[in-house]
Amino acid sequence: MKTQKDIDVIVIGGGLAGLTSAIHLAKHHTQVLLIEKNTFPRHKVCGEYISNEVLPYLRSLGIDPISEGAKEIRKINITTTKSHLIEGILPLGGFGISRYKLDELLFQKAKEEGVQILQETVDNITFHNDLFSVFTKEGKEIQSKIVIGAFGKRSNLDVKMNRKFIQKKSPYLAVKAHVKGDFPDDLVALHNFKGGYCGVSKVETDAINLCYISSFSSFKKHKNIDEFQKEVLSKNSYLKDIFESTSPLFEKPLSISQISFETKSPIENHMLMCGDTAGMIHPLCGNGMSMAIRSAEMASEEILNYLEQKISRKELEKNYLRNWNKEFKTRLRAGHFIAWLFRNEFISELSLSFLKRAPSLLPKIIRLTHGKQKYVSSRHL
Repeated sequence: MKTQKDIDVIVIGGGLAGLTSAIHLAKHHTQVLLIEKNTFPRHKVCGEYISNEVLPYLRSLGIDPISEGAKEIRKINITTTKSHLIEGILPLGGFGISRYKLDELLFQKAKEEGVQILQETVDNITFHNDLFSVFTKEGKEIQSKIVIGAFGKRSNLDVKMNRKFIQKKSPYLAVKAHVKGDFPDDLVALHNFKGGYCGVSKVETDAINLCYISSFSSFKKHKNIDEFQKEVLSKNSYLKDIFESTSPLFEKPLSISQISFETKSPIENHMLMCGDTAGMIHPLCGNGMSMAIRSAEMASEEILNYLEQKISRKELEKNYLRNWNKEFKTRLRAGHFIAWLFRNEFISELSLSFLKRAPSLLPKIIRLTHGKQKYVSSRHL
């Protein structure tokens, strides 16, 4: 087995969190190796809406989604299972961009900044004598001072590390499709149906992204995705109208199963976890992508302090855990509560009726699941 050394940081996973952290670190002359088993770019099951809270940070890294055609989104519509509607304004706003486009932008920027990229599958990770060893299925052993875990919602590595959440079966699956039709550029809609909810917004290609999450128990009663959409989602009149007035752009929808919203640890065996690997907010809150990017920023800043010998490894882990909890713990709790409200048909109707009488509460509820737009320090540049 060939051993590769002299790597400061290994990033496992080339999603939003992995690519963002790799770019951030490489910009500060850190030797970064990113390991990703899949090729770039590709479509992924994703809501494809990002809060503007991370826009200044992305721009500081040299990525400007708006100049690349991302749709600027200011408005939100929410409907209940009985098709009752509430309209609102997003406090910070956001933008719609496909993962295909955004991942490609980040991938090209990572290469431009000198990030080494290895297309292989990580089989195991060990930590000994203050050094990580990363083993790939293809027979490589690579050593580094730091490992960032950004390998997504569910991985064989979670099983290897015996993480608590992986021991529980998740009852959720998600489906995504791009369709062609009429939909406002500046709107994101969240339409609830029995057993789940669907996000709708436009991306840079003018395609409408439909991404929904459902309980598996609700889905398995039907033969396939088409029947499920016809018999369940279309009970919501807004979704029915979308399905009847649009045409598909994918040969078939993308889907993933075993989505877990269980509590995860942001630190595992001295690895810093980012993005969905550290914790996942309910898609109903529409903020998972910005959380992934923000977690990469926080991890990168602490790693730079460690590599510059300003803090110890113990302080690195302590600081990241503290900052992660401060930034995301309340959001995750709020997300769980909001998702619970909308899963209960009676309570969701009651809640929406209350919001209609007090519309000023909606922006306040949205803020519970979103962060603030932060000033970007000169260190990012």
